[in-house]
Amino acid sequence: MNNIYFNYNNNLKPSNGCLLVSEPHLPDANFDRTVILLCKHDDEGSFGFVLNRPSKVKIKDILKDAESIEVPVYIGGPVEQNTLHFIHKDDSLAGAEYVIDNLYWGGNFDLMLSWLHDKMVKDEDVRFFLGYSGWASGQLSDEIEESSWMVFKPDNTDFIFETSPENMWKAVLKKMGGRFSMYAKYPEDPRLN
Repeated sequence: MNNIYFNYNNNLKPSNGCLLVSEPHLPDANFDRTVILLCKHDDEGSFGFVLNRPSKVKIKDILKDAESIEVPVYIGGPVEQNTLHFIHKDDSLAGAEYVIDNLYWGGNFDLMLSWLHDKMVKDEDVRFFLGYSGWASGQLSDEIEESSWMVFKPDNTDFIFETSPENMWKAVLKKMGGRFSMYAKYPEDPRLN
């Protein structure tokens, strides 16, 4: 018997700019209660960044050329954690990839550091990530079908940049409303309920 209460699939299809919300008890520690910004989703595969896993370092701690930049660095996912990526709101950055309106991935890294140093871009309008989350062709769709992920399309990018990482997972579920808002109340360890 299929219990609809535990069928997380909300029938939204993944697309660039949507958020993937992990089911409350996803057994993979890399994605426990995570929210992932999907930057690219096509027939070749999917990739994005975990938005709610801040590390303990700032960009100035890992780059010599960024000694005055206090922007925190997040753990973007388990793939290639020796690579540095960033998302931002600036459509004029050379080489930036369009994700959705007012949201871009990558671009001229040195120029972005210069803009941050000179305060031409607000710290809160850029987010840096070590590593990323990735799926082979069809893999993400299979995981969504298995109810590992719920798909949410935010109204605007402000939610992505302004929601605190500690509250993001619950905040997305509450925004989704209905039965999804109930999932936000699931205890991390049901044995302690």
